[in-house]
Amino acid sequence: MGTTAEYGLGEFTFPRGWFMVADATKVQDTPFNARYFGEDMVIYRGKSGKVYAVAAYCPHMGTHLGKNSTSYVVQDREHIDGEGIRCPYHAWRFDGATGQCDDIPYSPAAIPKAACVKTWPVKERAGIIWLWHDAEGGAPDYDVPAFEDWDNPEWVQWEVDDLGTLACHPQEVIDNMTDKAHLTPVHGSIDMERFVNRFDDHVVRQYLVAGHKTLISDGDGMMINDTWYTGPGILQSTMLGEYPSLMLICHTPVDDGVIYVWHALLVKTPDVEMARGYQAASLAAFSQDFEIWGNKRACINPLMVKGDGPFHKVRIWYRQFYNPRARAAEFQARVNGEIETSGTRNSPWPDAA
Repeated sequence: MGTTAEYGLGEFTFPRGWFMVADATKVQDTPFNARYFGEDMVIYRGKSGKVYAVAAYCPHMGTHLGKNSTSYVVQDREHIDGEGIRCPYHAWRFDGATGQCDDIPYSPAAIPKAACVKTWPVKERAGIIWLWHDAEGGAPDYDVPAFEDWDNPEWVQWEVDDLGTLACHPQEVIDNMTDKAHLTPVHGSIDMERFVNRFDDHVVRQYLVAGHKTLISDGDGMMINDTWYTGPGILQSTMLGEYPSLMLICHTPVDDGVIYVWHALLVKTPDVEMARGYQAASLAAFSQDFEIWGNKRACINPLMVKGDGPFHKVRIWYRQFYNPRARAAEFQARVNGEIETSGTRNSPWPDAA
């Protein structure tokens, strides 16, 4: 798959934003080892339950902080010490919030300032661990989505579908937001009434009103989908009906041209079994895209024809995350607004944020 440089996205290899890095149920009392943005990292819970993410390798002698099961540091359950993590090789302890080493148990000397590991801002929300990545090291300039219905007892909470890695640059995934023409051959949409994109700073939306070959049986109904990215890696999509649902798709860069992907679904129903069935159907629909992405070459310069969606607009929008934050407004100004590719204007935008 193509690289960020080949797509001409900007100065940085990986985008700025909030990204999913783990199902929260997998981050417990032992370190969770991961790799994102070309860096190995360790994600863990301190004794308070708060989650931290630190660079994986000890600056002392290069030992991986999380990958060990035989050291007495691990066997004596001293690996996670308070809010810090100890290296399994020489037991140096690094604070989860600052990354600074705050204890070298065998040395009376002052701790070197260089005894420090990189850390990332993290949040736990809606059963997911989110990490802020910024090549410039800046603080978050937008928040993780609120997921208001996660704690609503009328909705069944999702169980995350872990889809693993995919050799695909995230640009190919983002392109889907404006790809009107694939909806019929891939997903079975018919009688499309409306397809609209809206660009609003760090958010891009797709609003679809259409029939479906199999999901609508009466022949007269329409599916209404409101789909949006909050930043470059968090997609939500609402579907109205007897049992409203909220789909979540997250993709996070692992290396240049490789992503990690998850899927999940909230459903408004008292029936857990029914909700799980809805999630399985949602995953099957998403898998139609997943298979395409996994079996294509890089689309560096799309061969556009009349009837395609505004790919050029979404690619400009996406570039704001690969360039210095000071330039974000420049890209936003070039795309902000609404573009209707087909259909009629008889279906207003929903109120979803």
